[in-house]
Amino acid sequence: MLEIRKAEHRGNANHGWLKSRHTFSFGHYHDPKQQGFSDLLVINDDRVAPGQGFGTHGHRDMEIFSYVLEGALAHKDSMGTGSVIVPGDVQMMSAGKGVQHSEFNHSKEEGVHFLQIWIVPNVQGAAPRYQQVHFEEAEKRGRLRLIIAPEGEGGALAVRQDARVYAGLFDGDESATLDVGTERHAYVHVARGSVEVNGERLSEGDGARIRNAGSLRFDHGEKAEVLVFDLQPHELPW
Repeated sequence: MLEIRKAEHRGNANHGWLKSRHTFSFGHYHDPKQQGFSDLLVINDDRVAPGQGFGTHGHRDMEIFSYVLEGALAHKDSMGTGSVIVPGDVQMMSAGKGVQHSEFNHSKEEGVHFLQIWIVPNVQGAAPRYQQVHFEEAEKRGRLRLIIAPEGEGGALAVRQDARVYAGLFDGDESATLDVGTERHAYVHVARGSVEVNGERLSEGDGARIRNAGSLRFDHGEKAEVLVFDLQPHELPW
């Protein structure tokens, strides 16, 4: 059974240069019923105006990844990393014992639309690290591509947690099934378009908690892009 979280029920923040929707409690948005799910703490759907962004600030003991949907995101950090993230790229910054970074819209003319997602790590005080991998559209078309995994298997980015993240693109007759096991939880987030998950229609910005997930089927997509989180079977981040 899917516990659906509709897009319009998410938190909303409008700072002019930044328009953000929060799936879970974040910043000034607080909902005691939305404090994350399993080890998944944050899903922020961010739109940043041209030339604007998040100035240098710090994090520690958090696995933070960005998934760009439109535009380009410029990243700089205290590890000496400087990069530009575009659609198809997945960026993972493991903050570990502490890191400073900034994220800006790389363009002076076009907006950037991306998801920023936080996963609580299973180790504290580790060395910070940065990863970035590009996944071609063909790898996700009509299937669920593993993009994040504990050991970085299969070309995925490594995460310090017992969690896996898949990305898929579904349109028309394309379909895929993911068996995460009955002893696991899952979270589905529709980044754009719409798709049916086990017969339930989810649209852009919608999410769903799935407990004792078993098998998940994705079909009847309409220009859908979806992220699927395979998670430990507990309710809230530890």
